[in-house]
Amino acid sequence: MGYSDFLARAVGVSAVAFACSACSQVSSDSAPTNAAEPQRLPTGAMLDPAGARSDVGSFPLAVVASPDSAYLLLLLNGWRQQGVQVVDRRTGAVVQTAEQSAAFIGLAFSPDGRTLYASGGNTDAVYRYGWNGKRLARKDSLTIRTKWNARASGTSYPAGLAVSRDGRRLYVTENLADSVAIVDLASGAVIQRVASGRYPYAVVVGANGDVFVSSWGTRDVHVFREHPDGLVAETRIPVERHPSTLLLSANGERLFAVSASTDAISVVDTRRRTVVSTLRDPTPANLGQGSTPMGLQLSGDGATLYVTEGDNNAVAVFALSAATAGRGSGVKDSLLGRAPVGWYPVAAAIVGDTLHVVDAKGRGTAPNPRLPQPGATDAAARAVSYTAGQINGTITRLAVADLGGSRLEQLSARVVRANHWENRATAAGMPPVTHVIYVIKENRTYDQVLGDLPQGDGDTSLVFFPRSNSPNHHALAERFGLFDRFFVNAEVSADGHNWSMAAYTTDYTQKTVPSNYSSRGRSYDYEGTNRGRVPLDDGDDDAAEPANGYLWDLAQRKGITFRNFGEFVAPERTTGAAPAGYRGLKPFLRANTSRAFPGYDLDIPDQRRADVWISELQGFAAAGAMPRLQIVRLPNDHTSGASAGKPTPQAYMADNDLALGRMIEALSNTAFWEKTAVFVLEDDAQAGPDHVDSHRSVLLVISPWARAGLHRRFVNTTDVIATMETILGLDALSPFDHYGRPLREIWRTSPDVRPYRALTPSVPLTDRNPGRGRGADESRQLDLRYEDVAEEDLFNRILWRSIKGPAHPYPGPTRMSAAEVLRSW
Repeated sequence: MGYSDFLARAVGVSAVAFACSACSQVSSDSAPTNAAEPQRLPTGAMLDPAGARSDVGSFPLAVVASPDSAYLLLLLNGWRQQGVQVVDRRTGAVVQTAEQSAAFIGLAFSPDGRTLYASGGNTDAVYRYGWNGKRLARKDSLTIRTKWNARASGTSYPAGLAVSRDGRRLYVTENLADSVAIVDLASGAVIQRVASGRYPYAVVVGANGDVFVSSWGTRDVHVFREHPDGLVAETRIPVERHPSTLLLSANGERLFAVSASTDAISVVDTRRRTVVSTLRDPTPANLGQGSTPMGLQLSGDGATLYVTEGDNNAVAVFALSAATAGRGSGVKDSLLGRAPVGWYPVAAAIVGDTLHVVDAKGRGTAPNPRLPQPGATDAAARAVSYTAGQINGTITRLAVADLGGSRLEQLSARVVRANHWENRATAAGMPPVTHVIYVIKENRTYDQVLGDLPQGDGDTSLVFFPRSNSPNHHALAERFGLFDRFFVNAEVSADGHNWSMAAYTTDYTQKTVPSNYSSRGRSYDYEGTNRGRVPLDDGDDDAAEPANGYLWDLAQRKGITFRNFGEFVAPERTTGAAPAGYRGLKPFLRANTSRAFPGYDLDIPDQRRADVWISELQGFAAAGAMPRLQIVRLPNDHTSGASAGKPTPQAYMADNDLALGRMIEALSNTAFWEKTAVFVLEDDAQAGPDHVDSHRSVLLVISPWARAGLHRRFVNTTDVIATMETILGLDALSPFDHYGRPLREIWRTSPDVRPYRALTPSVPLTDRNPGRGRGADESRQLDLRYEDVAEEDLFNRILWRSIKGPAHPYPGPTRMSAAEVLRSW
């Protein structure tokens, strides 16, 4: 049965499949299947795993089975925790955790099974462990750092690992050095480096001595030949964009290379060094991205390929043709169906009759534990309260026998239902609006800003910025509608700005953000730059850029007018203390970005940003034409904590609030007002507590057509994007907005065109933090040059003391997950 056939049948039986969600069978050596109701994630997808599950550590990205298959060894890559974890395969119990300062992607056993190698990320080392059949014992670490960078860390950034056939050498992809290091295991010395493209990711060794390396930032797999002196470069094989995971068939004749960001797997004939087929792994929308295939496993006969799909929360099952497999009698390649697993599955291992799937984000958002009081030294307890620290993995076990036939049809139906693929897009239900203004702010939760509105579900004890401090936010919510079930898709700003602009985040973004945010040596690569440089300037491909681009690319394809104010920009050359202007970091942005409008810079008041925007609005009014899509960045609700001499957090928020109010007042006094909708949201909600969920945040929809009152329905970032796309007649960027839930029910039948009048916060915008004291001293530890580089737990505590005072202990948030909220409705 082909993909279209399975999909049609899956939609037809999806209701039956959901009713049988507790009926999954696993192999006899697995734990009983978990019976649970489907749960909604902040991304909007439902979580409905089919197999038995066990909990593991923080954000696992790699798995290998022990030589006797009794254990699974995971590499943890989370914000909170990195290192190696040993899991009993039969019980699912974690039996050992070997923490490392850092880790990234690579995990490999020696040929004799007595030694395990684990990459060390920004330590520029590979950790070497002895394995006695049950436990790990660290032997030493192999230094990969180059001599001329002997004191620098994170210049190599070991990632994928493979041991030579004779066990004498270790091949290490250097993810930030764009090379492969060859380590002599007897001496521990690096004996050679060979270039391997931008962001090399995985390395595998064939039985004939071929060594293959995927280049995550290009479109190539590099091929080398083993030689007594090291490796000899032979050729590059063009594959699909940004190849990552590699898998060799048992006979070594086929190499499978995943392109997660294009929903494709390139299949290479290793003897001819050519691509013989490309397996496509689309959602029904067939948008060229959104399934995010990552982990690969082949059946014993080589005729079936199992692929973990990070953003479908599923495992795809492919039947391979004889030409693709290099063996067997298959006639054509077919996507047979899918089985649901946990959140963001990234890797898998087949042991016996069971497929073990590693879900990097596991069970989704969860209630936060009680935080320690200020001054406490329990760093571990603090760590698990932070949004990124909540992310823990799971292992989902699926019986291989279930991944075929009628059972696979039932499981496929559950995947369809969980991802809302039965939804049909329609333009109905939207007001006669022709202009959209999209305002992005920084990091606030619902409770921090609107928790004091009695008509909504707020916790007044968690309010940072009450009505007196943010009167325009409150007034706009009351006049145009209050959303107390808005959730951001993202955990932090790195993925937040990509979710907000692209309705999608690539595997590069998801896999590197935890290390970037935990100060483990990676640059902030997520808003048009890589390693502090602009790839566009150098002719390189942006490693983090989604295949379908961003909202402005949709505008370009549709031919509608567009203007950008501060998003994905960088300062131009400086003249004295101030930049000469700001430029967009993507091609279409360069011609459509306001040079006068600053990007993220907390030393520039949002009043200046409002001045620039209002000035351009006046020009639009004089010309009688305004761009149909505008993106505006208002970042100063981020605040600088208690940094000496900087505005107080309340002053920052007052600045942000007044800027928004002034913009709406100016707009409401133009002829464009009746035809315009303004969408205001935070890119993420990491910077504080919320009693419902760590992803719940602030959403304002402002328009003469917007209906007042409480709107208590699930809505997330990509639902808002879907709403804007529907209004403007744009195509979708990813399955998340294509199958989203546009805001159709919030509009009035006739417009209320009364102008809005901005309110002045009672907090002076000129208030400054004291130059001395605990807050000032602690704030010196915060790096506030870029959004969210600062250590967030410390930042939030500084904010709390600055706003609430020492008499109010830092709270233990009583949050529940979005899934629990929705189940209670």
